[in-house]
Amino acid sequence: MQKLPYAIIGAGPSGLSAARALQKVGLNFIGFEKHGDVGGLWDINNPHSTMYKSAHLISSKKMTEFTEFPMKENIADYPSHRELFNYFQDFSNHFDLKKHFKFNSNVEAVTRQDDGTWMIKANGETTHVAGVILATGTLHYPNLPDQKGNYTGESFHSSQYKDASIFTDKRVLIVGCGNSACDIAIDAIHHAKSVDISVRRGYHFVPKYIFGKPADTMGKSKMPTFIKKNVQKKILKAFMGSPENYGFPKPDHDLFESHPVVNSLILYHAGHGDVKVQPDIEKTEGKTVTFKDGTEKEYDLILWATGYKLKYPFIDSKHLNWDKASPDLYLKIFHPEIDNLFIVGMIEALGLGWQGRFEQAELVALYLKQKESQSASYMKFNGMKQKPIDLSGNFNYIKLDRMSYYVHKDTYLDEIMKHKKVLTTSV
Repeated sequence: MQKLPYAIIGAGPSGLSAARALQKVGLNFIGFEKHGDVGGLWDINNPHSTMYKSAHLISSKKMTEFTEFPMKENIADYPSHRELFNYFQDFSNHFDLKKHFKFNSNVEAVTRQDDGTWMIKANGETTHVAGVILATGTLHYPNLPDQKGNYTGESFHSSQYKDASIFTDKRVLIVGCGNSACDIAIDAIHHAKSVDISVRRGYHFVPKYIFGKPADTMGKSKMPTFIKKNVQKKILKAFMGSPENYGFPKPDHDLFESHPVVNSLILYHAGHGDVKVQPDIEKTEGKTVTFKDGTEKEYDLILWATGYKLKYPFIDSKHLNWDKASPDLYLKIFHPEIDNLFIVGMIEALGLGWQGRFEQAELVALYLKQKESQSASYMKFNGMKQKPIDLSGNFNYIKLDRMSYYVHKDTYLDEIMKHKKVLTTSV
């Protein structure tokens, strides 16, 4: 009797990672993708994409690419979404991955059966599978804060933003100061009458280049973490100065205790008065915004760059060990009890890149291969995933929901390698 396939949900970077990893160990799988092609949000023509026309990677290509499939030399250090979509096309074609996916296939429900297998319901049809890898990413469901008052101007979330022409001749307020917020603010200054940016707290800013090289390559040194951190802080201080010098609040956390903003242009334009920094919003009335310092200003358009909520709406959260900000999974991947349900891509770390997602997927593939024979290494691994593991690298990450799946890159990859050895060594 033919074995049931494993299911992969999503055909973006994480889904392609999972597909390639299962392919390499010879496991049968089937993929489900809501859109009609691979690439996930990097395909701006995907109606579910949160991409915008000016978007580029915030990490450099060498620190982001799949190791076994490097990006072409003629691709820029920080590729555009168009180059990245082509890269995922090339990757999936090179490894012949598309044939494994059902495209235009909207997963409606993932339900566990009495025998521990799973049923996938997509487009009204069901598929029986041996296990499930959730690989849909973390940037799909907009996080819109409660808005006090009755704002009558244009108002929408950054997930809907595509083109800077919407800002033409308007007084614009960008709410938020993450990477997308700063990118969009820079877009807006070339079209709008005025651009302000509302921030709740202070942020650390990192340039894309240091000494003519992509800044994230600074992290490749093998020196101890605490020394590396201090060296990086001094270099960044020399290049960027203090955010307060540009009108931003002083950060209430140390560098790398939250994801930094990889954008030096926002400071440049703030220093030139092209972008004015405002505090958090207290209330709105008509087109008037009152800020928490008591000042008031009128805006024609508010763009809420306030991030995303983590959701897997097609599966009961009880199956994900989820009772806090995010699923409580071993290595951010494995359920402590269920041995055929995994998440690949529910992770953030400075410099982890898509290779980091592939390392996750490869660990899942090795685990499933050992599961087939119920090997001693599989049993040992199951014992290991009952115990909590610290992936912070001794960094005190700030307490935000989006930081609940943040890890320290070197610490995390070291643990992945240790766990791979468990699954590839006879016990």
